Amino acid sequence: MPIKVQNDLPVRETLESENLFVVDEERAVHQDIRELQILILNLMPKKEDTELQLLRMLSNTPLQLDITFMRMGTHESTHTSSAHLHKFYYTFEDLKDRKYDGMIITGAPVEKLEYSDVDYWPELCEVFEWSKSHVTSTFHICWGAQAALYYHYGLEKVLLPQKLFGIFPHEVHHRKEPLVRGFDDYFLIPHSRYTEVPAEAIHGCKDLTVLAESKEAGVLLCIAQGGRQVFIFGHAEYDRYTLRDEYLRDRGKGLGTALPKNYFPDDDPEREPYLQWRSHSSLLYANWINYYVYQKTPYSINDIHGFDD
Repeated sequence: MPIKVQNDLPVRETLESENLFVVDEERAVHQDIRELQILILNLMPKKEDTELQLLRMLSNTPLQLDITFMRMGTHESTHTSSAHLHKFYYTFEDLKDRKYDGMIITGAPVEKLEYSDVDYWPELCEVFEWSKSHVTSTFHICWGAQAALYYHYGLEKVLLPQKLFGIFPHEVHHRKEPLVRGFDDYFLIPHSRYTEVPAEAIHGCKDLTVLAESKEAGVLLCIAQGGRQVFIFGHAEYDRYTLRDEYLRDRGKGLGTALPKNYFPDDDPEREPYLQWRSHSSLLYANWINYYVYQKTPYSINDIHGFDD
């Protein structure tokens, strides 16, 4: 898939080295096609790592995507340079008059905080509300999914006894739903979080359809509004070493984090971790782009409307 990004986005060189087709701005101008406009609200501290992970996932469709990155204007990032943010990111104030075919809202390492204690919570609530009328389908990840379920459906998160950390198997439900089309009965996805929205609360919400669930990790994937809202509580976008790096970081901080489950061969952190989730993760994002964005978005992006219109 050709991904259109800004010419000098630093992760572009990495994407090209992995043989992912990246279209520069000059070439895109001369192509007479309707690009899909995809907005990524990146709430993660190390934004360049998340950019690379998500752009990899979005590379598995023949459709051309024009990617825009957004940050919270009411939050000061300390892990990404201000030069990078000002060059490659927009704020909600910059973009709120535009419409998008698809949107991704990432997780954030603030899950132990009450939502109201997150400094950008009021702005994020504006984004959640805006997405209902300005985006064809929004894909919410981990804490972003928990926060969205709280905002849209009033579902509370709860603190887990210990960090849910590792690679877990999930069973597919409703396999005729296009989002999980082509999935095996069971598939693996990484998790890394301290909180969850209880499975019984999700199943008890009449507006939500659960598509994948784990006995150990709880609900992984659910949708609402016919796929206009997608919620995933794991990290399909993680690369081979993300959990390893998180484990070493936590241990370096003296947090006593246990080894990620089902990750290192023989639970030996000196060995190369297995990459066991890439194929289903790629299929998940490809299905979302194809069935919930491309096939549902209007030809004229200005014709995107609210859920109840």
